[in-house]
Amino acid sequence: MRSQKTQKRTSDALALVEALTGKSQEMADLVEQEQANLDIARKICELRTKAKLSQEELARKVGTTQSVISRLEDADYDGHSLQMLRRIAAALEKRVEIRFLPGPKLQPA
Repeated sequence: MRSQKTQKRTSDALALVEALTGKSQEMADLVEQEQANLDIARKICELRTKAKLSQEELARKVGTTQSVISRLEDADYDGHSLQMLRRIAAALEKRVEIRFLPGPKLQPA
């Protein structure tokens, strides 16, 4: 028998994440951190590809190894440093811009 309460299915990633994590601020912070890691990895790969460079070629320009570039392009990597991002930006004739955007108000402890 079907339940009288039918849930509407969704493929909205944000709705799915909220359903899984609830309203937990800790989980929201973790999701935001992972999104930032993904954004950084994706941007490095996008800029490198647009410059028509292999990971090895970019590594040479930055003064590092191909494996470091590969790691930086991995969405699961969370060790991005501002210094390394600046080196990559310089090698790609770009600059790093950091912005502070409005976020949720902090709840009193």
